[in-house]
Amino acid sequence: MSLGGALYSGTSGLKVHGEKMNVIGNNLANVSTIGFKASRMDFEDALYQSVTTASGADQVGRGAAIGTILTDFSQGSMESTNVSTDLAIGGKGFFIVSPKGEDLEYYTRAGNFRFDKEGYLVDPHGYVLQGWRVESENKAQAASSTSSASQAGTSVRTVGSYGDIRLENFQSPPQATQYVQIIANLNSQSEDKAVSSTDPFFSMYSYWDSNSSKPLGDNLYSYQTTLKVYDENGSPHDLTIYFDKVDSHATNTTSGYQYWEYMVTVPPDDDNRLFWQNATDTTKKGVLMIGNLTFDSSGHLIRQSAFTIKDNDTTTPDTIDLTDPNNPGDLSNWQPADFNIEGYPILTANFLGNAGADATNMTNAKNVAIDFGAYSQSLSWQNAPANASVIGTDASQLPTFGDMKSGALSVTSYSSPSTTYTQSQDGYPAGDLESIAVSRDGVITGHYSNGQVLELYALTLANFNNTEGLRREGGNLFIETRDSGTALTGLPGAAGLGTISSNSLEQSNVDMAEEFVKMITTQKGFQANSRTITTTNSLLDEVIRLIR
Repeated sequence: MSLGGALYSGTSGLKVHGEKMNVIGNNLANVSTIGFKASRMDFEDALYQSVTTASGADQVGRGAAIGTILTDFSQGSMESTNVSTDLAIGGKGFFIVSPKGEDLEYYTRAGNFRFDKEGYLVDPHGYVLQGWRVESENKAQAASSTSSASQAGTSVRTVGSYGDIRLENFQSPPQATQYVQIIANLNSQSEDKAVSSTDPFFSMYSYWDSNSSKPLGDNLYSYQTTLKVYDENGSPHDLTIYFDKVDSHATNTTSGYQYWEYMVTVPPDDDNRLFWQNATDTTKKGVLMIGNLTFDSSGHLIRQSAFTIKDNDTTTPDTIDLTDPNNPGDLSNWQPADFNIEGYPILTANFLGNAGADATNMTNAKNVAIDFGAYSQSLSWQNAPANASVIGTDASQLPTFGDMKSGALSVTSYSSPSTTYTQSQDGYPAGDLESIAVSRDGVITGHYSNGQVLELYALTLANFNNTEGLRREGGNLFIETRDSGTALTGLPGAAGLGTISSNSLEQSNVDMAEEFVKMITTQKGFQANSRTITTTNSLLDEVIRLIR
């Protein structure tokens, strides 16, 4: 008789059903836990005992045992919040968090993160969310004329290995202006206001007097436009561009073209190029670029020239060598400007009076590209004279961009009032952090009071070949084990990893209806096994009564 075996089989059934009820209870207890993943217990039959039967050797089972407890990693529903650092993963993957100062990593689906007093982005335990620093992309369009190419691609570029996400500076640093765009219409019916018989293409320049309260009188130009630009310290400066039509009788041409001169200036007190300090003639202080625009009879820009004061000796880049050092403003010191990598002419504005910053080739030069809508594809000049003064009154000697190309928008000269259609520049002052946003690809961006949106970090997500091998640590945390394998990390949305939803939290994936059904079946299983024990007990009582 194997009544003892039947008793222990029933006992094993009570044990496993009791443990299953514990799993169900834990699931229901965490029905509102952020990012919780439900568990499921599976049973297996226990060891079998061989018995002799008429047909030979057969087996009798000895009850039930816990086969495995699996975790359901299916997606939980999303709850919207009003906090941008509440994050949810839509798809596969885990956030990586690490205790400060420890080489230990935990994995979680709970995305309720906040910045602490030290600027770390942490979970409720103070563990720091992990991510890569995003490389600051230099989008300025002005650069050395000898640079080969700008970097291509718009994907996020990360720096080094991932680590703690921490905002150490809640300010956006200033950026000096490196690119200015002016798109305007210059009235073709305008008159030549500034007239010079010797240098008609630089008449305004000949009248400029920095020692006057108004360096250029209102009656000496046809049109002007002003915008603010910024130095590397974030201070604003007024950049004014003057335009004046050149009388066709002074151009020695019958082509029907229209000629305009232009002059790019700043207030003389803001022009702190060091060569002015020892100059005996400073009347041209404040003029940064002079040049000419040529339009065809339809008013379309077909040629452009640009001149700046340049260093005659490029072998000593931090010292400027002028033809006439006592009069830097003399036209003999002006030469065709350099180009930036995009083909726009560049000028040098040394607002802060820094050493080695007076000419475009110098080490500390802060060059600014001027864009009127045309650029040189070959980064070279055609018909380029040695300096501006040799042009005189002959329009055929005007230099022009080599392999010139006009953009979709450019300066025009139509028979309509002069007006500025658009003007822009890429500099800005320092700004304070106002808000944080997280994109679908996990890039954390800061929105600053100066209008800048800077990419700061890219979240690191982890996945495993065997997620069932992860070990729960409580607190919505998992750790890797031998069974799970090492973490496979990457950016959200890449390599099969999920995307990020900001202002959202993933809810528990516990299905209460399913859990209640399991509870009923588990209860019935427990009751059935208890009946096995009580029935076996009755049989044993009958056995005991046999000796009476």
